[in-house]
Amino acid sequence: MTAPQLPASLISTLPGRYYSDAQIFDQEQDRLFHPYWWGFTHLSDLDAPGKYRTAQVGKENVIVVRGHDGALRAFLNVCRHRGTRLCPEEYGEVKRNFRCSYHSWTYGLDGKLVTAPHIAKMPDIDPVEWGLKQVHVREYLGYAWVCLAEEPPSFEDTVIRTVTERFADETAIDNWAIPDLKVGRRISYEVKANWKIVIENFMECYHCASIHPEFVGVVTEYAKGYAAQHYVGRGISFGEDAEAFTLDGTGGFGKLPDVTEEQDRKYWGVTINPQVFINLVPDHVIFHRMFPVAVDRTIVECDWLYAKDVPDSGAALDHSVELFHRINQQDFEACERCQVNMKSRVYEPGGVLVPHEHHIGSAFHDWFTKAFGEP
Repeated sequence: MTAPQLPASLISTLPGRYYSDAQIFDQEQDRLFHPYWWGFTHLSDLDAPGKYRTAQVGKENVIVVRGHDGALRAFLNVCRHRGTRLCPEEYGEVKRNFRCSYHSWTYGLDGKLVTAPHIAKMPDIDPVEWGLKQVHVREYLGYAWVCLAEEPPSFEDTVIRTVTERFADETAIDNWAIPDLKVGRRISYEVKANWKIVIENFMECYHCASIHPEFVGVVTEYAKGYAAQHYVGRGISFGEDAEAFTLDGTGGFGKLPDVTEEQDRKYWGVTINPQVFINLVPDHVIFHRMFPVAVDRTIVECDWLYAKDVPDSGAALDHSVELFHRINQQDFEACERCQVNMKSRVYEPGGVLVPHEHHIGSAFHDWFTKAFGEP
C-alpha cells in the first residue's frame, strides 16, 4: 500500500512492519539492544556480596552480582561448558560461587572458573579464558546499567547527558537525590505490544485527555495535549487544587528535602533510549525499565522510589502508587489495541504524528533509523 502524500501538519511513523515483523525484532536485538546501555535493576537488589539479579537483554540473559570486594559485575548467564543457564531464578544469593546444576562447573563471583569435575586432568584450561563472559556494568541513579557491546558507547555522553540535558541546570536532577531513595513498590507489567509502541506512547500526551482523566485532573496542563518533558528545563505544574501526585491530589509526603520551590508541585519526565523512562514529582520518583521479549510482547518493570523514612516508617503507599499504576494500565491497554492492527494493510506505510507528537520523530524515530539502518 502506497503511503499517502501528507499535509504539512502530519509526519509519518515507522511503517507497520517495524512493529510486527519478527525478523525485524531479531535484527533490533543485535543493532539496538546489544550496543546500548540498559537500565537493569535497583541497587537494593544487589545490596550484599553474592546477591544477584538476572534479566533478559535482547538475545542474552544477564546476571548482575555484587562481589565479595563490593564491586558490581555482570556476566552472560551461560555456563561455558555446555551452555546451561547458570542461574534460572530471577533473584538469588550465593555464598561464594555460582555452580552449574548440570555438570558442576563452578565460577567465582569474579567470573573465573574455580573448579570442574576432573579439572586436574585438564591442566591446559585457563580459569579466566574459560570463565563467564563478562558484560559492562555501571552504577547511576541508584541502578545497575549494563551494555552487551564489546566496546560500549560513552556512558557519560549517552545516558548521563540525556538526563542532565532535560533540565536547564545540569545538576538539577541531583535535587531528588535518587541514589538515596528506597524502592517502596515494584510492579511488573506484561504488555502485549511492540516496545516502540510503548515508547511512542510514553513520549506524547496527545492522548492524555482521552484516556487519563485522573492524570489530567492533577496535572491539568497536560489536558492541552503536549508533552513538556521535551522542553528543556520545563516541568508541568499541578492544578491549583492538587497538593500531591495522587489520584485526588491529596495525601502526599511533602517534598524531598532538596527539591526546590521551582521544582515543587510539578511533574517532570525523561526518556532514555532505548528503554528507560524516569518520572519525577516532588515527593517520589517513578523509574520504568522496558525489557522487550518478543515483537509483540514487552515486560515493563516500574519502581516507586521514596525517601527512606517513608517506607521504613510503614507509611501506606497505595494512595501514592495508585495514580501512576492506573496511568500504566491505561497506557498499556491502549498500546495493545494498537498492536493488533500493526499487520493491517491500512498501516503498511505507517501511521501519522500530529504537531503535538512531532518530537517523537526527531527524538526517537530519527535515533532508531540511524541506529537500526536498513532491514
